[in-house]
Amino acid sequence: MKYSLEGKETERLKFRLLKLEDFDDWINLFKEKNVAKFLGMDPNLSEKEMCEIWFEKTFNRYENDLGVMNVLIDKKTNLLIGQCGLLIQSIQNVERLEIGYSILPKYWFKGYASESAIKCKNYAFENNLSDSLISMVHVENIGSEKVALKNGMILEQRIDSYEGSPMNIFRINKKNWK
Repeated sequence: MKYSLEGKETERLKFRLLKLEDFDDWINLFKEKNVAKFLGMDPNLSEKEMCEIWFEKTFNRYENDLGVMNVLIDKKTNLLIGQCGLLIQSIQNVERLEIGYSILPKYWFKGYASESAIKCKNYAFENNLSDSLISMVHVENIGSEKVALKNGMILEQRIDSYEGSPMNIFRINKKNWK
């Protein structure tokens, strides 16, 4: 899996693949208000159903080389705090490489999303996985927008409907990377 950062680390985080045993920790993401909307999921689904969909999508990506959401483990506590990775996305019929990130609510506002997203950006460019990277952010998700901007990205465009949700597409080109 060329998009996997399994075994990589940042100052505070270790990257590994998602496992079925992570379900009980990850379901907590879907208890937070607006998460379903920001992730393009049906808010009428139960937390369990949304988490099952997440796991199915993640494992499908692994099996079909469509990118990897890596689990983020806190080095000090060894607890799962979120996921971040490089994902193949089809936007307006063009395949693009996205840096995606989701952090469990109790770890928000601690810089984990930015730390892991920067690691993914550097990994992608150092390994020549793409000449540009994007992050797709729901137009109301100000926290994720700040992460994209901190990762050196600029607003490329707004899409009125991506899987039913309005999205801002942020981009960084490899030539603007360093």
